[in-house]
Amino acid sequence: MTTPLAAKIAREYGTPCAVVDMDKVERNLARIQAACDAASVANRPHIKTHKNPTLAKMQIAAGAKGITCQKLGEAEVMAEAGIDDILISYNLIGEEKMARLGALQAKANMTVAADNPVVIAGLPQAADISGRPLSVVVECDTGRKRAGVETPAEAIALARQIAASKGLRFAGFMLYPTETGWPEAQKFLDQALAGVREDGLDAAIVSTGGTPNLKNLGSLKGATEHRFGTYIYNDRMQVAAGVATWDDCALNIYSTVVSRATPERGILDAGSKTLTSDSGGLEGYGLILEHPEARIARFAEEHGFLDLSRSNTRPNVGDVVRIVPNHVCVVVNMMDEVVMVRGEEILGTLPVAARGKLR
Repeated sequence: MTTPLAAKIAREYGTPCAVVDMDKVERNLARIQAACDAASVANRPHIKTHKNPTLAKMQIAAGAKGITCQKLGEAEVMAEAGIDDILISYNLIGEEKMARLGALQAKANMTVAADNPVVIAGLPQAADISGRPLSVVVECDTGRKRAGVETPAEAIALARQIAASKGLRFAGFMLYPTETGWPEAQKFLDQALAGVREDGLDAAIVSTGGTPNLKNLGSLKGATEHRFGTYIYNDRMQVAAGVATWDDCALNIYSTVVSRATPERGILDAGSKTLTSDSGGLEGYGLILEHPEARIARFAEEHGFLDLSRSNTRPNVGDVVRIVPNHVCVVVNMMDEVVMVRGEEILGTLPVAARGKLR
């Protein structure tokens, strides 16, 4: 069954189409900001989910202290829009990136992360270009086995290198604890803080991250801020993590059923180029709100293959369905724009201004 709004979206924009419920967005912003305020932890949202300066400014207006970007290209888009307090949570290497970082630092208050001496050795070039000190946080691995130093001793050594480098300012530590690893993260942080304080250094920033870590917000003694990302839209992964409900999922993909070759299967016009192959560790590739027992089982580029064998209700060819993505961040990056709605009213489109910024 196609809802009246879905029919209108399909008529005016076609499918597949990313549709954002702005009432839900505003509720999500208010809910997370209230949680940060209650925990006395600043909110520094990660814009990788929405990639749009208008939404970033809405986050700041709701109380966020600044934003987080993963790549320089994202930060350039945000700074061009007038956003002034930006953390780049990624190792930046090379003269081309230092030139761009220096230009950014000249017009916005930048903080960057580093987890090795090579990255730190290159950052003074950016500080020199900008003509003012550059703040640097040490990224610490507290269980995810991604980027980050493995031991407090390494973190302390990098803090010393930053403090001794011309044009750099040691700003603190950046962590991304696992959802169950916060006691271990506390031990790591306590040792790292003690070490840098012995050297007369101060960690003004202790930044933690992850929307699934909402349940742990405020539990790390010494944390000053948290990097929420997915919360603005939410997705199937956040529902599975227990930090959002289906009604908190503000972005849906509207997709048309284009084939029903047998009673137990069908084809959507949303394939891997829309929903992406990132399963997020879940079964299937999204929840169809109108047919929750149906499974988006596999993809071709422009085909979403439906397994309807467990579905009590089955769509017809031509039906427009609404899909909650597994991982909304990667889905948004496939879009040039999203369509904004309130209730049954279409407000217009919003460009995904920082999409595809890989550098």
